[in-house]
Amino acid sequence: MLIPSIDLQGARIVQLVQGETLAIESDEIDVWVDRFRGRPKVQLIDLDAAKGTGSNERLVEYICGALPCRVGGGIRTIEQARRVLDAGATHVIVGSALFTGEGVDVEFGDSLKKAVGWDRLIAAVDSRGGNVVTHGWRKTLPITTLEAIRALEPFVSEFLYTQVDREGLLKGADMPSIIAVRNATARRVTAAGGISTQQEIEDLHALGVDAVVGMAIYTGRIDVDGDV
Repeated sequence: MLIPSIDLQGARIVQLVQGETLAIESDEIDVWVDRFRGRPKVQLIDLDAAKGTGSNERLVEYICGALPCRVGGGIRTIEQARRVLDAGATHVIVGSALFTGEGVDVEFGDSLKKAVGWDRLIAAVDSRGGNVVTHGWRKTLPITTLEAIRALEPFVSEFLYTQVDREGLLKGADMPSIIAVRNATARRVTAAGGISTQQEIEDLHALGVDAVVGMAIYTGRIDVDGDV
């Protein structure tokens, strides 16, 4: 399944290359909301909140009222997770808060699961060079992607695996790494980073993996209306 991505920064929809370089920005929020209307899932990320530079909370709530959104970005407490769900999110995506400087924060993962339910939790495992990166992809941890997934599996219903090395580059996904992640867990897996063709989406679907797509949609390479 193709899951369109809406990334928010400065109250605009943006697309960044590897989380840093601005490539696309649009203030036509309603145009894109209408474009994605009818999709069973949309991924909504508050980049300002993720980087600790601000918040697009009201815009997140507005979009959640129009689309079935799984929401992430800067969610570091149980209270924030509950607030996002109360705002209408179908699921909450948690990344950096699930990790310490050395590895997985098992205690927080368990607390979050008990507070909001494992079935509404998605763990964001962002990877660069095979290791987990956190805090807006600026901090590399001494734990591999697969180690993180195995440790987090008891607490979440799904993993969002982002290949930071390929994010925004439109050079295709690293399929062997995605297959390794798929084989490492019994939970649902959604992949992001570099996905640029309909064939890749179909190949991922055959593996039982959903595809989050941003740059390829906003540049017109993939027609969101042509995929279910």
